[in-house]
Amino acid sequence: MVDVRDLATRLDEAARDVRAIPPLTDASPFDVSTAYAVQRAVIERRRRRGERLAGVKMGFTSRAKMIQMGVDDVIWGLLTDAMLAESSVDLSALIHPRIEPEIAYLIGREVRSVAEVESAVTGVAVGFEVLDSRYRDFRFTLPDVIADNASAARFGFGAWHAPRDLSNVGLLMEIDGRPAQTGSSAAILGDPARSLRAAARLALGAGMRLEPGWIVLAGAATAAVPLPKDAHVRVIGAGLGAVEVTT
Repeated sequence: MVDVRDLATRLDEAARDVRAIPPLTDASPFDVSTAYAVQRAVIERRRRRGERLAGVKMGFTSRAKMIQMGVDDVIWGLLTDAMLAESSVDLSALIHPRIEPEIAYLIGREVRSVAEVESAVTGVAVGFEVLDSRYRDFRFTLPDVIADNASAARFGFGAWHAPRDLSNVGLLMEIDGRPAQTGSSAAILGDPARSLRAAARLALGAGMRLEPGWIVLAGAATAAVPLPKDAHVRVIGAGLGAVEVTT
């Protein structure tokens, strides 16, 4: 038997202390169901400190990543208002941050079924996610990364646009004016709308509903890259404008 509260405390304290720890499964192997229980316990600790839920983020949304991790479904984590980076990211609060371009959805009304999630979207935007595994050397198993809230750390998004077809949006991420990654939203499960539907399915399966005002980060369109100090990052989405952040 593993102690869910103890594992959540270890992850939460590692994040607060900006201190990498060994993967939890090195000492206490556990399954995916337990991993999500740990994830929710970590988020509950944060909510007791005053953070509010702000949405969900999707992970393992590329076929290559699924194969690498030996899974056949996406994973998900929770976003809070404290994770939102409107213009800058304080790297001193992170262990080994990486950044990736994203497609973001804005939920306009409560989602009660998977079938209605697309019609509940009131805006789409280009975005970014800053990942920061709490594990040493970014090394983890599937249960480890789920417990660690799918490596969520910070996120941001640009101006909202009316919902549209996002199945093949070209994305460019620049760091200090130089291209760092290029890709297409098609890398997100072939169409980020599939990731959106998966977000609704997984949330409902966990007894949650996507709420008005929540953000859904559909998943990475490219590999994440290290986020350096004193950097200016710009993510551009064809037809979606840009979002910028500094460190």
